[in-house]
Amino acid sequence: MPIQRGCFITLEGVDGAGKSTHIKWVVEQLQRHGLSVVSTREPGGTALGEQLRQLVLTQPMNLRTETLLMFAGRCEHIETVIKPALAAGSWVVCDRFTDATYAYQGGGRELGFEPISRLEQWVHSDLQPDRTWLFDVPLAVARERLARSRDLDRFEQEGDDFFERTRRAYHDRLLKFPDRLRIVDSTLPIETVRLGLAHQVDELVQSHHAGVGP
Repeated sequence: MPIQRGCFITLEGVDGAGKSTHIKWVVEQLQRHGLSVVSTREPGGTALGEQLRQLVLTQPMNLRTETLLMFAGRCEHIETVIKPALAAGSWVVCDRFTDATYAYQGGGRELGFEPISRLEQWVHSDLQPDRTWLFDVPLAVARERLARSRDLDRFEQEGDDFFERTRRAYHDRLLKFPDRLRIVDSTLPIETVRLGLAHQVDELVQSHHAGVGP
């Protein structure tokens, strides 16, 4: 009997939205369903990707260089981690994917969406997440959370205008792909957020096993 392809889940949101708080929990919820789960992240996910992550998060560079490095790491990540895991029947939970490039480089840094779309078609025209949870908070909440955080990276140090543009770009993605992206009000208490996510995880697992898609 052929192995059923796994499901590809991504978590997105501006820095300070709280998505990282829930990634391990989402993985555990899926594992409770008896699923094999690969948890990964972008930038990163491979040895090469982690080296590129360090460069992108700490070193000043041209915007086009930054965007190309994001897709270079993503290409390696897809071919060596994501696609093999999905083909083996594992579910993949990824902290950020191409929606983040549209939001941060396309929106926040004002590159625009067309160059990113061309790179997306070149690198992974045959792969999109099955479900994306977009963790959303107002700018003031995100900034307050970052202020209590660790040392800030190059993106987290950006100003309010940058984060407003990034958040708007995420909302543009939400409007463009309403079947794939689901918004999560991350201003709510963690327990409330997880209660809603648990229901969605159960639905996703059931629909995937039934072969009807997310």
